[in-house]
Parts: sequence; structure tokens; C-alpha cells
Amino acid sequence: PFENLSEDKTNAYFADGIQEEILTRLSRIGDLKVISRTSTLRFKNAPDNISEIAKQLGVANILEGSVQKAADQVRVSVQLIDAENDSHLWAERYDRKLTDIFAVESDIASNIAEALQAKLTGAERRAISSQPTTNTEAHQLYLRGRFCWNKWLAGASPAPEFDKSRQYYQLAIELDPNYALPYAGLADFYGFAFGFGFLPPEEKWAKAQEDNAKKALELDPTLGEAYNPLASDKLYVHRDWPGAERNFRRGLELSPNFAEMHAHYAFCLVLFGRNEEALAEMRRAVDLDPLSPRFGFSSARLFFFVRQYDAALDQCRKTLELDPGSGFAHELLGYAHEKKQMQKQAIAEWSKALHLSGAAEDASLLEGIYADSGFDAAVHALAQKQLERIKEKTARGEYVPAVEYVTAYMRLGDKEQAFAWLAKASEERNRLAFEIKANPIFDPLRGDSRFESLLQKVFAPR
Repeated sequence: PFENLSEDKTNAYFADGIQEEILTRLSRIGDLKVISRTSTLRFKNAPDNISEIAKQLGVANILEGSVQKAADQVRVSVQLIDAENDSHLWAERYDRKLTDIFAVESDIASNIAEALQAKLTGAERRAISSQPTTNTEAHQLYLRGRFCWNKWLAGASPAPEFDKSRQYYQLAIELDPNYALPYAGLADFYGFAFGFGFLPPEEKWAKAQEDNAKKALELDPTLGEAYNPLASDKLYVHRDWPGAERNFRRGLELSPNFAEMHAHYAFCLVLFGRNEEALAEMRRAVDLDPLSPRFGFSSARLFFFVRQYDAALDQCRKTLELDPGSGFAHELLGYAHEKKQMQKQAIAEWSKALHLSGAAEDASLLEGIYADSGFDAAVHALAQKQLERIKEKTARGEYVPAVEYVTAYMRLGDKEQAFAWLAKASEERNRLAFEIKANPIFDPLRGDSRFESLLQKVFAPR
């Protein structure tokens, strides 16, 4: 990781951003395996044992660096180290103006590729030498947007930080309408918010995702990352799987080290019964970001979807070693234990998840009813509480994904209401509707002809 040596500590966004941009340039080189920033940031302020760090990351070489920014001047110091013998393969210090920062990033990437004897195609050379913008203020706004986005994804900041990323991307575009990366950032923002139900399934949000992804690629056709939201749009909005898969493949051809797209592609493959390919893609994502709790959890969830419950349990535990505060991992542990008929353990894990999400009252309810009346009664009581809560949200005019109603009514044993809401979920063009097909928690609804016919509706081309 790159250390922020600026006197102004609020420049942390800049040091993190420069590191991420150098990694992104290197990740375009198919001949190199480049570990994502999430895993490398775990070693911030602890760069002493290089060989141990390399072992944990599964790499042979480590790039260390520091960034110091003052007004329009920037100093970037880097050193490439052979982890096995702790020897320097290459080192350099750059004292430049902010306007030269992309040339510095490009020079670092080129020198690393040369030092590691990587073979570069013409397209890869062009990709690592690009200058995305000449507007330094737009660049810094984009880096601030990435900083907020990454903090939110890592669970280190509250929900408002998520929208801050959008605001910074928009400001960057206002300063430089020909800067591709902020458009890709906006496409990610809308794709994530729309796909996971943070925004209602309205045409305008789907269009914002598609338009921004297309604009990013119009400005920079080498931007593999922009194909990820484009694949989302093709599958979840237009229900065009062949088109989505073409986008995944093109994106990974341009950015072979992009862990996010490998993980996303994995979940899409499993929806179409291609389980072995899905598991291989997820292994690649985890290999590229081995210490990321998010990809650790994604891997556990994929194991759960393919009904490898022991593997799901094992991966959840590994994820909790990386992030003991992950309520999602505890919740998934609960579901996996339930599938293995380990009801006591399921209740314990769900209770931990509720405590971590601030719902201590619900946790007490679950534990108390389980002790007095057993598993089914406890699950029923919690579902009733959750149904009341989502009804209150709906009454306040807040959007609640239809899938949440399906889950609550299914847990209550009210199949008629569950299917009524499943029909609504099939109309919502987001990722949640698609995952019903593979997610084992919906097994109580399988076998009913209504379930199969509604699934066919979800997977029918638009």
C-alpha cells in the first residue's frame, strides 16, 4: 500500500487513489497477477515483513510506495521488492506537478512491467499510458468519489457516503465532460443501487446505468471496468443473457485482474446452471483479492447457492476472521446451519447477525421463543416482526424490494401471499428477482407450478 506523507491528512484520498490507479493500469496487463487494493490496504502501517505479506497475498513481488501532496506539487516514491530475498528490483522517486500525475503513473506501470519481464500487447501498452483527463481538479474530485465508494463498500462508512461518491463523480464530469472514469463510476453507482434494491426499479435508474456505462466506453474503449454495469443492464433490465455474457467476456479481456467482474460473472453463471464455471470465476476473484471480506462473503454465498453447505460454513468462518463484525456472514451461517438441520446453531448465528445490525430486541425475541416454543415458532415470530417493519416502510412511501415480502410471507407459511409478491418480484428488473432461482432459502416454494412459471417470466428476454 501507498502511505500518505502529506502534512494535510485529509489527502488520504489522494494517496489511496494514486495507488488504485497504478494497480488498475497494471491490472490491464494479462501477463501479470495484480492483487486488488482491498487486500493490500490490510498491510497499511505494517510493511515490515515483506515475505509474510507476499505469502498471505499469494504473490512473488511487492510494490511499496508513498505519496506526498502540497498545493500543486506531488512527490511519489515507489520500490518494487522481490519478496523471497527482500531485494529491490526497481525504485524511483518522482517530484512533479499535479498535471503530470498520469505520466508518473504510466511510467511506474511501464517500469514494473519491464522489471517483471511481462509481455505487453499494443493495446495493453496504450492502456497503461493513457491520460484520462488534463483537468487536475476533475481528477481529484474523481479520486474523492472513489475514496467514498471504497469506504462504503468496505462497510467502513454509513450510507450517506455512498451518495457522496455520486456527487463527486458528477462534479468531476461538470469540470471535464470528456473524462471517462467518472461516467464509469456513475454507472457502478446506479447499477449497484438499482440492482440491489437501494433505488426503486424505475426506468430512469436503469437508463442512468446504461447511459453512463456507454458514455465511459465511448470516451475510452479500453475501460474494461465499464463493461460490468453494462452486463448488469443487459441481464437484469433487458434480460438478455447472451448480451450480458459478451459484455463480461469483453470486460475481462480488457481487465483480466478485475476481481469485481469475476465475482459478478460467477453469480450470473450459477443462475444458468453453469456451477463449475461459476465456482472457477469466484476462485479467480478471491485469488485476486484474497483478504477482502466482501469477496470472502460472496464466495460463501456462492457455495450456499450451489448447495455446498459445508464449504459455505467454512468460507463464512474465514470471512469472519477477516471481519468479525460482518452481520451478513453470521446471517448466512444461520441459513447454512438451517439447511444442515442444525437449528440451535442457526438461531445462535441469526441472533449474532441481529445484534450486529442493531436489532437486539429482535435477537432477544428470537432466542426467547426458540427456548420456549422451538425453532419454527421462533422463525415465525421473527418473520412477523420483519413483515410489520417492511409494511411500515412501505406506508412511509419508502421503496421495499418485493423479494423482502416474498421472504417474510414464505417464513410465515403464507404461500398465497408469497406467490402474490413473487409475481410482483418477477416484474422488478433487478438482481434480487434473478437470484430467487438459485437461492436455497426459497426451496419451500419450489415444486409449485406457479414458482416455475414465474421464473420463466423472469428469465424471458425483454
